[in-house]
Amino acid sequence: MTLALQALLALAYTVLAHLSSARDSAGLGAAALVVLALMLVLAPLLRLRWWAWLALALQLAGVAALYRAGLVRAPMLLVPVAFVALIAWWFARSLRAGRVPLITRIVSALDHVAPEAMAADLQRYTRGLTATWAWLLAGLAVVNLALAVLAVPDGLLATLGLASPLPVTRTQWSWFANICNYGVIGGFFIVEYQFRKRRFPGRYDSFLHFLRKLAALGPGFWRDFLRP
Repeated sequence: MTLALQALLALAYTVLAHLSSARDSAGLGAAALVVLALMLVLAPLLRLRWWAWLALALQLAGVAALYRAGLVRAPMLLVPVAFVALIAWWFARSLRAGRVPLITRIVSALDHVAPEAMAADLQRYTRGLTATWAWLLAGLAVVNLALAVLAVPDGLLATLGLASPLPVTRTQWSWFANICNYGVIGGFFIVEYQFRKRRFPGRYDSFLHFLRKLAALGPGFWRDFLRP
């Protein structure tokens, strides 16, 4: 339930952040940051942890201060950078010695075998795919950071009073940061599935069958999987 609520809050943040940029609305930007703040502490809030309520109150006070100062969009520029970079790091750290690559963990759970019992070619493929995801996401983080720096009128350079050498409009930034990011990730996910279906034939009946197998792993697996 918590994961589902966090996913809905993430979607709400994306919509509000994009509308804030498209409509030049600081109010919608503040609403997006409020949703983000709630998403970040949702799990401990639902467990009634006192410190989570304090953290939420401090975050809301910070949003209010940014709104009054006219700087509510500044953190929004860096949210996509931080989010994508964090996931890239999460994939990359699983490639360290002594760890199981993230995609290997998923495939071993789907096949109901220990990671070390997987076929050697499948182990190599899933490790390589984990590395590919890490590089793809790191590349997206770099592009997002570049756009955040170059955006006008409230990009990082503009905020510092410096001219952008390659001006990117607020709407152009938002389309990439809040929409295209997910299109690139979703597109790669689908293309990789098609390649994998040919590389390892007979594993899945269809893309829908593959998604059902992922869902069938259950919330317990995904809670463990998403835990740092």
